[in-house]
Amino acid sequence: MGQIGIWQIVIIAVVVVLLFGRGKISELMGDVAKGINSFKKGLKDEDQVADTESIEHKPAENVAVESENKDKASS
Repeated sequence: MGQIGIWQIVIIAVVVVLLFGRGKISELMGDVAKGINSFKKGLKDEDQVADTESIEHKPAENVAVESENKDKASS
């Protein structure tokens, strides 16, 4: 009684098609596919940038010491 059967799914699908029409559903699915492809492309681009770019990370204490040295030098 609590499970959804194949006939309930068919009825829901028919109601959705009647409400939105086949064209609107196709358009919506196309937009979803474009979004997924764009997301995947963004991930690939990000990975390529991370591989080609070398970012120098300094520990926080070194940054603080360097900024103090710059302040003393400019005084």
